[in-house]
Amino acid sequence: QLVESGGGLVQAGGSLRLSCAASGRTFSSYAMGWFRQAPRKEREFVAAITRSGGSTSYADSVKGRFTISRDNAKNTVHLQMNSLKPEDTAVYYCAAGKYASDASRVYDYWGQGTQVTVSS
Repeated sequence: QLVESGGGLVQAGGSLRLSCAASGRTFSSYAMGWFRQAPRKEREFVAAITRSGGSTSYADSVKGRFTISRDNAKNTVHLQMNSLKPEDTAVYYCAAGKYASDASRVYDYWGQGTQVTVSS
């Protein structure tokens, strides 16, 4: 089970830190990803991290502003979001899969999502 938290309303230029808590003892066996879905748009890739945390990848739209990290001892993955823009407004989902990818079909488990709203 994956449970996201940390979403909310923030002004443009502000920051938020999303967290995703995973239950179970096999968290370190999964690569983790963050995706987002804005109203009337398809779900899109945001960031991914390998099982060990040694490698990360980002969508071009968030590169340099967002940072994904994980703590395998605490079964959590985080998404630090800085310099937020109104176009970052979306429901953000964390996902667990066999390997890190920008393709949503790779991920087997999904959280319920947390709303992020960036006002201009």
